[in-house]
Amino acid sequence: MCWFSFSLINLWFCEMSDKGKNSLALRAVWLHLVGGLTQLEVAERMGVSKLKAHRLISHAMSTGTVKVLIEGEIAECVHLENQLVDMFGLSYCNVTPCVDTDFLPVKTLGHAGARYLNSLLETTDKLLIGIGHGRTLASVAECLPKKQITHKEFVSLLGGLSRKFIATPYDVIHQLASKTGADAFVMPLPIIANSIEDKSVLMSQRGVGEIFQMMKKSDVMIAGIGSTAPTAYFIQSSIFTEAEFEELRLAGASGELLGNFFSNEGQLVRTALTDRLISLDFESMKNQKIIAIAGGVRKAHGIKAVLKSSILQGLITDEQTANLLVS
Repeated sequence: MCWFSFSLINLWFCEMSDKGKNSLALRAVWLHLVGGLTQLEVAERMGVSKLKAHRLISHAMSTGTVKVLIEGEIAECVHLENQLVDMFGLSYCNVTPCVDTDFLPVKTLGHAGARYLNSLLETTDKLLIGIGHGRTLASVAECLPKKQITHKEFVSLLGGLSRKFIATPYDVIHQLASKTGADAFVMPLPIIANSIEDKSVLMSQRGVGEIFQMMKKSDVMIAGIGSTAPTAYFIQSSIFTEAEFEELRLAGASGELLGNFFSNEGQLVRTALTDRLISLDFESMKNQKIIAIAGGVRKAHGIKAVLKSSILQGLITDEQTANLLVS
């Protein structure tokens, strides 16, 4: 009798639509992760075998519908956090073990950044959260669990159009709004104007001033840090040409934060190119609560340049990068 019942359940699962399979799998993983039931207890609750419960849970995990945010501290990482706080006058620092093998640890930083952003969203305070863009913040948005929130708003901290549509920063803030139900406000302008005169015209457009005022009133700003290497986001997304970026390198630029470039000594670098960027200027960013999420061996010099500017209140990075920053 039991074998017959189990066979029917197996056959039923195989013939179900994808929607039905996902629903059954989500019920199993919900009981397991949220309810704290063992796989045997899940099997008994759902009336399936332990093997079937295991398969349902594995199915839910493999489809990407389950997001896990791990809480806790690792002694070595805490030591690095304390060193970074002391060296650069930070008020917040989180160093996380690196699980990536690529030069840019987007998966590691995505999970760490999502944990921080999730903690902000779970507060009862009304918050206006400024959001930068780039590959790292796109990973943060991807890793953030889906939830409905109230009293929170997002505003983009840079112009929102680039030459490559697939690289448009709208994707980050749009995904955050979609996952949380929060209102999101974007800058309906390109990241860089063709000339100073064009920038003046664009800045005078209706609604642009209101967005800039929102940006300045952000309770917290979350941004990535860029470098001036050929692999930089501004190059890969075709926002700048290689020739334009070379101008910045020759001027001594090493790191970038929200369209502001810094030398290895943390000094602001300005060129004819940076004057065309549509972003908050350095003076407007002072005294703001800016949390940077950045890491990677190739970015270490750029991150250190931004840290030396003393513009950051906090840093979320990976363990490997942290070791380079304190060495």
